[in-house]
Amino acid sequence: MSAADALMVAAEGGVIGDGRTGANLALGVGLIGVAIGWLTLARAAGRISTGNARTGAISAMAVGLVGTALAALHLATSSGGPGTGNGMVGAIGAIPLGLIAMALGRRALTRSRHAEQTADRSEHERQFGSA
Repeated sequence: MSAADALMVAAEGGVIGDGRTGANLALGVGLIGVAIGWLTLARAAGRISTGNARTGAISAMAVGLVGTALAALHLATSSGGPGTGNGMVGAIGAIPLGLIAMALGRRALTRSRHAEQTADRSEHERQFGSA
């Protein structure tokens, strides 16, 4: 099965369940992306000292993008309107979650780069003295 077919099956709700399954999947992926982004932002700010903030930030952006894509694909392939039981409202709610995850990941990436530059600058000053 190709990646496009897998995304289509996921957006349509898969083989089991009703039309809400694809929207619930997009909501779950969006929530996971927000959680990863929040933890990575805390890591970049220095409140959590485990792991690499840059890797977490890129992961949060990727998971947020996948959640947004799944939600948009579900909206594009679902029939009917809100309140018909096909998960359109859930997919509409999943889009901002994915965007929030991408924004948190981007902010954490920016903070980790800033912290890396500051560490490099202080290491340089320690070696050569301030000019």
